[in-house]
Amino acid sequence: MSSASWYLNAERPSLKHQRKWKSDPNYTKSWYDRGAKIFQADKYRKGACENCGAMTHDAKSCMERPRKKGAKWTSMHIAPDEKIETFELDYDGKRDRWNGYDASTYARVIERYEARDEARKKYLKEQQLKKLEEKNSKNNEGEVSDEDDDNDALKVDEAKVDESKQMDFAKVEKRVRTTGGGSTGTVRNLRIREDTEKYLLNLDVSSAYYDPKTRSMREDPLPDADPNEKFYGGDNQYTMSGQALEFKQLNIHAWEAFDKATEEELPMELLLGQSERQVEYDRAGRVIKGMETSLPKSKYEEDIFINNDTSVWGSWWKDHQWGYKCCKQTIRNSYCTGAAGIEAAEAATDLMKANIARKVSSKDAPAPAEEKKLATWGTDVPEDLVLDEKLLIEALKKEDEKRREEKDERKRKYNVKWNDEVTAEDMEAYRMKKIHHDDPMKDFLN
Repeated sequence: MSSASWYLNAERPSLKHQRKWKSDPNYTKSWYDRGAKIFQADKYRKGACENCGAMTHDAKSCMERPRKKGAKWTSMHIAPDEKIETFELDYDGKRDRWNGYDASTYARVIERYEARDEARKKYLKEQQLKKLEEKNSKNNEGEVSDEDDDNDALKVDEAKVDESKQMDFAKVEKRVRTTGGGSTGTVRNLRIREDTEKYLLNLDVSSAYYDPKTRSMREDPLPDADPNEKFYGGDNQYTMSGQALEFKQLNIHAWEAFDKATEEELPMELLLGQSERQVEYDRAGRVIKGMETSLPKSKYEEDIFINNDTSVWGSWWKDHQWGYKCCKQTIRNSYCTGAAGIEAAEAATDLMKANIARKVSSKDAPAPAEEKKLATWGTDVPEDLVLDEKLLIEALKKEDEKRREEKDERKRKYNVKWNDEVTAEDMEAYRMKKIHHDDPMKDFLN
């Protein structure tokens, strides 16, 4: 702030040198004159709108209702010309959302809402007075005490008082955050501040304990006070009265009835399977003496047989498949065929095994195929083979030259003559020069 430019001639420190303080002469803050008209023609003019007759727009941009016959053909009811304005706005002016907004127009919105609130208050006030008058008329017909008359008259007088004065006792003026920004508004205070907090009723240290985390005080903070005068007697008063007490008594009754239940009241299956009956079993689990306890029934339907079955599904197991024990079928919900079905299934199985055995025994073993080996060079060398030593030396030289050419192609001649005839000496030379990759001495060759 103190290091401003010298050409600003600043008498005191400021931030004028950090912003564009010179206003643009071409920029204007005025806005369009909405709905303004400039000229009213008497007859249609050439080039005007064919629908309404105004010169400031064409028929395509006309905002009036399309006429059955436009002003071009009737020359009647010519619309006035609109006021066309152009402004040169700067960067901020083009992006100003509230440019041209008239704040006085929002007063009509406020008036409409205030009128609606007043009508609502008036209606509620009339309804309240009507109810009190009806109650007074009913009380006047019968015998009513003087105290009731005084109370009703007091209620009527309170209802006649201006509501705006009564409802201001809980208003709080505060800053309210909204989506469009902060605004000062009136917020209703739903809590009456006249009541005293429970932890302030008795400041004695040895009085009822107050838990600040759960905000609960189970014991009565004022046990010696008059019960008709105190409004709070601890949180236990809610658990020891009303429906909570009835529910607790019901639970106690259920527990006592369960403990004192006899065989006539509850079946033995419900008493955790415990009884004083003595039952003796053998090593196999059969009952020797006494009576076996009955198992409790399931909630699902049991021992229901369909399709002529005499056993349930899953009573038989074979080859990793469940089935019916009565007919030994592994297809669920199939019709039971009984012992005849079992015999037929066994006969079909025996027949299938016999057919398989007969087919295996009658089938001849395949004759071993003769392996036909092609006579290729380097496989089997006949014993009576005789090699010429001179031809073998020449073949070895040719094999060396061939390998050198393969390593360096620059030594290969342009005119190469190929001889497809392979002799026994050539094969022996190839066999002698061949390198076996599995040979441990291959690195010491040549």
